[in-house]
Amino acid sequence: MRHFLALDLKDDPALIAEYEAYHRDIWPEVREHLKAHGVTAMEIHRLGTRMVMLMETDDARHDPEAMALATRDDPKIRQWEELMWKFQAPTPWTPEGEKWTAMRRIFCL
Repeated sequence: MRHFLALDLKDDPALIAEYEAYHRDIWPEVREHLKAHGVTAMEIHRLGTRMVMLMETDDARHDPEAMALATRDDPKIRQWEELMWKFQAPTPWTPEGEKWTAMRRIFCL
């Protein structure tokens, strides 16, 4: 299944450059965490401060709730998420307490 999610970055060119540098070489633990939870592919695209993530999952293995619990319980993944929050900001449409927001498909060919 494909998931499209949106998130903003803080409007600071130095922070954006640092964020992109981290994503050119993500931590091995992050890569393994994603794969272990059925994420088969992931891309993040940016326009200004708005980011869109395409995440492809193997639905036989991907359980968003289990992945969220594992994220919370794994110290290294939690460290990555806390570090990334230094750069990130919720979109104006993101529910309180959430990070990435699911986008609604409006057209498909």
